[in-house]
Amino acid sequence: MLAELFLEIGIVLSYAVSGLVLMLIGYFVVDLLTPGKLHVLLWQQKSRTAAVLVASDLAGVAIIVIAAIRASSDDLLLGVISTLVFGIVGIILMALSFLLIDAFTPGKLGDIVKPDQFHPEVWVNATAHLGIAGIMAAALL
Repeated sequence: MLAELFLEIGIVLSYAVSGLVLMLIGYFVVDLLTPGKLHVLLWQQKSRTAAVLVASDLAGVAIIVIAAIRASSDDLLLGVISTLVFGIVGIILMALSFLLIDAFTPGKLGDIVKPDQFHPEVWVNATAHLGIAGIMAAALL
């Protein structure tokens, strides 16, 4: 019984670490796509727009990870690998949606994270991130 408990703890930790790594990668991708340093925009300049963008990206990654875990087989290694792969695919798709919205809208979309204004276009990106995550989650389940 104790061995089973430790096995389950190991499984949970494996998926949790995978999810955290993917969320960290998602954060850095948002940082790459936006002008300036994201940590400065968030914690020093308190940009609400940057916060919405990052929060939607992290929530999107979490949704994809949750679905990938639920869809994974009983094989832990294969499950963790598929979770990482689908998480990376989701991050790439969210980044592409950001770039596509930027290409088809006036101005430079990366500028929406300026701390002195709350730009309504951030909701378009946030919705795209969560929409992509929902579509991937449905496809996985």
